[in-house]
Amino acid sequence: MRVALFITCINDTLYPGTGQAVVTLLERLGIEVGFPGGQSCCGQPQFNTGYRKEAVPLARRYADVFRGYDHIVVPSGSCAAMVRDNYPRIDAEATAGSVARTYELTEFLVDVLGVTDVGAYYPHTVTYHPTCHGLRMLGLGDRPRRLLEAVRGLRLVELEGAEECCGFGGTFAVKNADVSAAMGADKARHIEETGAEAVCTVDNSCLMHIGGTLTRRGSATRPVHIAEILAGTEEAAL
Repeated sequence: MRVALFITCINDTLYPGTGQAVVTLLERLGIEVGFPGGQSCCGQPQFNTGYRKEAVPLARRYADVFRGYDHIVVPSGSCAAMVRDNYPRIDAEATAGSVARTYELTEFLVDVLGVTDVGAYYPHTVTYHPTCHGLRMLGLGDRPRRLLEAVRGLRLVELEGAEECCGFGGTFAVKNADVSAAMGADKARHIEETGAEAVCTVDNSCLMHIGGTLTRRGSATRPVHIAEILAGTEEAAL
């Protein structure tokens, strides 16, 4: 099985540890991970902001760069949704193969590898925020929760209003800053009410917004990507 990691822009630029965690996790499960250096942006910022012609070469580049891999794993619900939902609208013929082989990380673990217990250890109280793209466009359902529930030492607590948007929405946060901040404050308040040590999602873009809001509120709750939780082991914690 040839598997490639699509790191995504925000992870490559701001959260490289998430990509490293994906590799650590998959290699522990016996998967050899490729990382084609020619990968670039998926085109989501351009597409969502109305510059759809500018997204076309990026979609075609994605198809070319990841050609030959059996599966493409993406530690981002929003970028995976961009590929799966919007590439067929951009250039269905050129991207068909890559669209069919693209999986968000938790989808790949549960649906392709058929595992929920990945041998992880994370001795903390965690609450889970299902991000909009993962929830509504990819239909991740309970896959992330099933993976978290199997982590040794982890106590998963419910989040009130879990399915409500955190307010980031990419360029939405820039164009509608006041609304975005208000939504973020609501989400942060609900997170704090859980008493969790960490809030987990499948998207670092949402975690960036949530984490920034929590920091400004002086909260002790830290944001953490699900890959970093699943990559943890008792041996690594020693």
